[in-house]
Amino acid sequence: MDYVLSLNCGSSSLKYKLFDADTKQVVLSGLAEKIKLPDSFITQKWPDGKKIERQIVMRDHGEALNEVMNMLREASIDTNQIKGVGHRVVLGGDNLTSSCKITDDVIREIQKYADIAPLHNPPALAGINTALQVMPNAVQVAVFDNAFHQTIPEHVFRYAVPDAWYSQLKVRKYGYHGTSHLYVSKRAAALLGKDASECNLITVHLGSGASVAAIKNGKCYDTSMGFTPITGLVMGTRPGNVDASAVLYVMKKLGLTVDQAMTHLNKESGMLGLCKFSDLRDVEENMETNDKCRLALEKTILSVRQTIGAYIATLDGKVDAIVFTAGGGENDTYIRERCIENLDAMGIKLDKAKNSTAIGRKGTTEAELTTPDSPIKVFMIATNEELVLLEDTLAIMNGTYNPDHLKMNYSFAKMNKSR
Repeated sequence: MDYVLSLNCGSSSLKYKLFDADTKQVVLSGLAEKIKLPDSFITQKWPDGKKIERQIVMRDHGEALNEVMNMLREASIDTNQIKGVGHRVVLGGDNLTSSCKITDDVIREIQKYADIAPLHNPPALAGINTALQVMPNAVQVAVFDNAFHQTIPEHVFRYAVPDAWYSQLKVRKYGYHGTSHLYVSKRAAALLGKDASECNLITVHLGSGASVAAIKNGKCYDTSMGFTPITGLVMGTRPGNVDASAVLYVMKKLGLTVDQAMTHLNKESGMLGLCKFSDLRDVEENMETNDKCRLALEKTILSVRQTIGAYIATLDGKVDAIVFTAGGGENDTYIRERCIENLDAMGIKLDKAKNSTAIGRKGTTEAELTTPDSPIKVFMIATNEELVLLEDTLAIMNGTYNPDHLKMNYSFAKMNKSR
């Protein structure tokens, strides 16, 4: 049996899935957490529900991947049969705009953008370099978060700043969570019974990081994240939209270095900055008794509602569906309801009963949340970024990859699931 391994290296985690290359079925999956901390551990799962957890010190992502390989071997996986590895890379910049085989030039380009995505590109590079060592015969493929957003037109992705900022420093909107937005947009088109190229969608990725994309005729037209993943919606530890002058003012008043300011913005802002909780579940649990939690929740909901409203206008009011995905979007029924409540005038008629039962952690992978007569449909679709990594990797291995995702023969774009 031949395998393909998908790797998603976060700032302190490594998520992996091992697929049968022929059937595209998951053989094993797992998550290494708290990398660089003394209480780091790995949880590995089988499709039948069996799982094991191992406490082991992992000082960096290279050590984490080595431990993952050991656990795969202990599960009777012949790691020599891993023929391809798909790496999620957050930012490839202007030059790496579609999935590609990893070369020395690709590695250098990913490294070049490490300053823009400091929490993500360096861990991805560590995973790539280790994978090249421990799986030298496998085809290594980079799948970029910003690739899906490459169709954003220039008047949308450019900022109104001095031209040299763009021409020399490449300061522009890049966008993130692209593999998630790609997957759920294809599934939404399938649920609508339409070709993706005929669909106008608003996709809402609500996790600890969060973003919204406006999709016009199947291609991304705008997205809420920008030059970095800090902007857009209020997130777990990131502020979303904030006046740049406010950041400069605080840096001057407190004598902060750039690195210190980036730490404040990336790790100490968002809901955490407002109420000391970064997880929506904790914020909601305390909202009745804690004014700061209520403030954080209302601010988060407002940012989503405003972005949905703006993107309805961006798409000239011609929207087929709004899609909620990722941890909060798939499981938080309260957030979904609040984000689209009282939007009947825009053509959204929520079915509260449907919404209350569509919960990803209880087994729902896809659901329609609106009434049959709602002009704009609302879906909950569980994202599957690893499947995008798998199919792009296989296509590059087989010579069938097309950088135009509307022309790619993705298996998940077919109407193969029920609502």
